Amino acid sequence: MSQHSSLKSAQKIAAKRNVLKRFERVDVLRKRGRWKDGDRGFGLPKTKPE
Repeated sequence: MSQHSSLKSAQKIAAKRNVLKRFERVDVLRKRGRWKDGDRGFGLPKTKPE
């Protein structure tokens, strides 16, 4: 089965995402030193992708 032409072009576009998933936000907070082990993953502060 072939892939639809509209989906093929979408794979070539590598745009930077503005919204991070929860685990990506935790990784950013760890790099910035604002995350401690044992913290909960709910109500995380907003972070911008690096």
